[in-house]
Amino acid sequence: MFVISTRNFPPEIGGMQNLMGGLSLSLLKHGPVKVFAEKTLGEENFDKNLGIDVTRVSGFKILRKYRKANLIKEFSLKNSVRAFFFDHWKSIEKIDDKILKNSTSFCLIHSKEINHAEGSFINKRMLKALSKARYVISNSEFTKKLAMKNGLQENKIRIIHPGCNYPIKIDNKNLDKAKELFRNCFPKIITVARLDKRKSHQNILMTIKNLKPRFPNIKYISIGDGEEMQKLQNLKNELGLGNEVLILKESTELLKVALLEQSDLFLMPSIIYKKSVEGFGISFIEAAAYRTGSIGGIAGGASDAIQDGISGYLCDGGDLNSIYETIIKFYDNDNYKQLGKNAFIFSKNFHWDKIIKKYIKLI
Repeated sequence: MFVISTRNFPPEIGGMQNLMGGLSLSLLKHGPVKVFAEKTLGEENFDKNLGIDVTRVSGFKILRKYRKANLIKEFSLKNSVRAFFFDHWKSIEKIDDKILKNSTSFCLIHSKEINHAEGSFINKRMLKALSKARYVISNSEFTKKLAMKNGLQENKIRIIHPGCNYPIKIDNKNLDKAKELFRNCFPKIITVARLDKRKSHQNILMTIKNLKPRFPNIKYISIGDGEEMQKLQNLKNELGLGNEVLILKESTELLKVALLEQSDLFLMPSIIYKKSVEGFGISFIEAAAYRTGSIGGIAGGASDAIQDGISGYLCDGGDLNSIYETIIKFYDNDNYKQLGKNAFIFSKNFHWDKIIKKYIKLI
């Protein structure tokens, strides 16, 4: 029996939700899986069709982690648990150490939630929680180095990248919709990400404006919502990018992948904003699965998800000129075609069937 405790789980949409959903389904091929997750909209139909036993925990946030920890303890005392998986150090924080002693336990870390100065109160709290896990799983080399800088022992850390089950089949309805949105434009650029400062959407829009004289038929589509939505809508209008830019607050999974398939560049030149930093970037791999090369930021762990000069490029997301010149290089001499082919080959290394074996080997 594998037990998963997660704050992030489908049908909620997001990178962590996809990660924990994919991990759960991949583990199911190696034994029974029990998931403890948060209540969310649409959970009943989703859980019914998932094929995994999911317990949803509700209540006030401050009390929810205690309720979940107690439910996990009760379950563990009645069942033989082969391994525990936690999506966040806060998910393992209140777990009774005794129930972890006779099983392998994993706690996943990502850059943003561990980026706390060594010696600070939250840093000490984080290190104490992570000490309960037998293995701390880093999503990239960058995240591992950040964790060590903030006091985590290197011998506990293993790097296992997030998995990806793309490509999935796209139905004609969504494929036709994606073609309609992009039409006969070129280049076709896309970003799938939350609208926050770290993702550099503002710099992307200004770069699109600068690229327009060179590419009169350029089209950029952003999928995602967040606190920057209104600012970006205002900037789009100020720059006069009515036809060139489409900001989609939300999308179905099938429309998202159809748009990825129709794109020729996935653009997400992330920066470090306060404590927020890109630890890996599974979206780069998802795009690569549809033969779409990427441009990511030099800050953070994108270098684990993009082979610089092979499957895409890295640039300085805080420098408009760097973004502009890198996009020009991406399209010069039809480079994007070979980059897309290389990206597709590279993406196969991240298929869940391969990634899950790294966990099983540690167990």
